[in-house]
Amino acid sequence: MPIINSVFTWFIKKRIHQIELFMKYPNEVQEEWFEQLISEAENTEWGRKYQYKDINNIRQFKERVPIQQYDSLKPYIERMLKGEQNVLWPSEIRWFAKSSGTTSDRSKFIPVSEESLEECHFKGGKDMLTLYFNNRPNARIFTGKALTLGGSHQVSQLNADTFFGDLSAVIMKNLPLWAEFYRTPHLDIALLDNFEEKIEKMALATKDVNVTCISGVPTWNILLFRRILEITGKRNLLEVWPNLELYFHGAVNFTPYRDQFSKLIPKSDMYYLETYNASEGFFGLQDQLGSNDMLLMLDYGIYYEFLPLEKLNDDNPDTLGLSEVEVHKNYAIIITTNAGLWRYMIGDTVRFTSLSPYRIQITGRTKHFINAFGEELIIDNAERALAEACSQTGASIREYTAAPVYFGDDKGGAHEWVIEFDKKPAEFERFVDLLDETLRRINSDYDAKRFKDMALRRPIVHKAPNGTFFNWMKERGKLGGQHKVPRLANDREYIDSILLLMELVG
Repeated sequence: MPIINSVFTWFIKKRIHQIELFMKYPNEVQEEWFEQLISEAENTEWGRKYQYKDINNIRQFKERVPIQQYDSLKPYIERMLKGEQNVLWPSEIRWFAKSSGTTSDRSKFIPVSEESLEECHFKGGKDMLTLYFNNRPNARIFTGKALTLGGSHQVSQLNADTFFGDLSAVIMKNLPLWAEFYRTPHLDIALLDNFEEKIEKMALATKDVNVTCISGVPTWNILLFRRILEITGKRNLLEVWPNLELYFHGAVNFTPYRDQFSKLIPKSDMYYLETYNASEGFFGLQDQLGSNDMLLMLDYGIYYEFLPLEKLNDDNPDTLGLSEVEVHKNYAIIITTNAGLWRYMIGDTVRFTSLSPYRIQITGRTKHFINAFGEELIIDNAERALAEACSQTGASIREYTAAPVYFGDDKGGAHEWVIEFDKKPAEFERFVDLLDETLRRINSDYDAKRFKDMALRRPIVHKAPNGTFFNWMKERGKLGGQHKVPRLANDREYIDSILLLMELVG
């Protein structure tokens, strides 16, 4: 253990210096990566199509290469899945992160190059530990194991040498030996396809292990934790894992889960570190104590552009570089990566909370909002309002979703919510009023539409029985991994199917 700490302390000092450099010179670092990415890909099919050899600056790049979404890159990716190489990126690509996203039921296959594994995903994993140890020098996580609840992987049927799976599974399958030594449970269990079987076997395999660190999506981790407590008869996780000190979380907003985690892990100095790690790349890390803002990681082989949300539907919209963004405005993220994603809109929206250094908060999805009446309700609004309503009524939420109710013959529109409570509010009607009042306070467009119920009525809120969202996700084959409950939708596809399930169950 002393040798490991000594080696890692040396690594931390070196890496913290590098992080400080890109914090000090962000635009220079981004320009270097832009030039490197263009140069490396100039002889690929994509690079030849857009004449990368003649691109000398970012302006030319934006003029030549249109903003891409998955459908526009799909024909190239499908060929890569069949084994073609040098299409979008020059090095051999054999792995793909399978993602359905939260806006479509279609599967997306995101290319994962060796460079993106090493310079982005693995580097992000190391930086998670670097920033943690930098903030807590006396950490002892290496005295035990890191529990990782990931997805599954399988061999692609299109080509014997091509593999795909959830990002977490792709990463675990490619981890270096030293990292695998500190992880639990064994890959045979961690990569099981059947999620319910995986939860059961993980609980049995880890209940007697000295777990000091946990990482994964809060939704699925909570199911594992509860099963472990059922098996062991313990009251909380500290009775199972007394040396537990750190939880890495991401993929969903942690605020609705915080109360549940506080009960499961009743430890005042338990450390929670948020990560922004998607199938397309590793983008941000919470680097400060006492702040939920995430440092935008600028040396991971990614060049960033930002599209103001009000220009999202413009033809050929002009994007902004880092030097042009403003604080407290919502932007869609556009990325160019060392896995061959060129000016790719990943579907997330962020706002900057700081420009020196660049820190961000995730605010939602470009297709994950409600704007049926001009109210422009985004996830950030919803979660702030739910947090306020929970705080004032003693409630805590397990899962939720919301969608519009369109105008009827004699009624205005409304927002309809289905909420599965971990702890129900003491006064349900007051909870609904607080949700509505907070939305009106923080979103002027929503407030205008609520004026005298002219366009929007008071929200309609349903209390879902325990297990509703789990069963709904199970029916859709979306359990585990990075699958997430869609929070907001501008149509009724999701909410109608959930309400039907609630009706059938009774």
